[in-house]
Amino acid sequence: MFVVSKLFWNAIQPLSLVFLLGVLALALIWFRWLRPAMAALSLSLLILFLTLYTTLGSVLLQSLEARFPRPAGDPSEVSCMIVLGGAFETEVTTARGGMDLNQAADRFVEALRLAMRYPEASILVSGGDGSLSGAYEGDAAASIRFFEAFNIPRDRLIAETASRNTDENAQNSRELLSGRDLGPCLLITSAFHMPRSVGLFRKAGVEVAPWPVDFRTAGNLSVALDFTQPTLNAQQMSTAVREWVGLVAYRILGRIDDVFPAP
Repeated sequence: MFVVSKLFWNAIQPLSLVFLLGVLALALIWFRWLRPAMAALSLSLLILFLTLYTTLGSVLLQSLEARFPRPAGDPSEVSCMIVLGGAFETEVTTARGGMDLNQAADRFVEALRLAMRYPEASILVSGGDGSLSGAYEGDAAASIRFFEAFNIPRDRLIAETASRNTDENAQNSRELLSGRDLGPCLLITSAFHMPRSVGLFRKAGVEVAPWPVDFRTAGNLSVALDFTQPTLNAQQMSTAVREWVGLVAYRILGRIDDVFPAP
């Protein structure tokens, strides 16, 4: 199922769809089926335009980020936190060592801040190698170096190194937390990823308190033309579509109870 989901996503992400529809249009032209070819080409160009030159992707992402708002202040106490992987450049860290972080670095920056503020809190980092090859070091393994570099004792860290996606994050975290009297854990992940994550952890029977970080939008956007940043627009669209497709797919498969989990 993991491999199927990876291949499925590679095929349906917006720019892949543009390419595949373009190939389909060329094939239809070859067979002189001109009307279907024009339909495929038109749809391809429409998807490309919406992806590159509008704020639609950011608006879709914004709706995900708004589902679980940022807490007004820190909790009075924290017994544990679950940090979901996805913040390390695993290919780079595997090849070069070190601790190279990506755009989701806030997940670990915030976890470090909370770890320093609540010195008794346990830190469960959930994240193995999510690549198809399985050849890279996962976030949980890299996070040990990260936290130890800031003098967070190793005995506070619980490294869950086997999970390859968010569903496995929830299932494997449940197993590691079983028998530990840690109480509700803060769930730290990107704000756009929080609805799917909360749905999966609830389904797995793990009580969590959402702690969203890594917001990618200002929260006040509406759909409009935007010719200034096509690369960013494409990235926002890809991230939003992936989350929405994931929510629908997990609901169909029965892995979450609601298409759009709420607080």
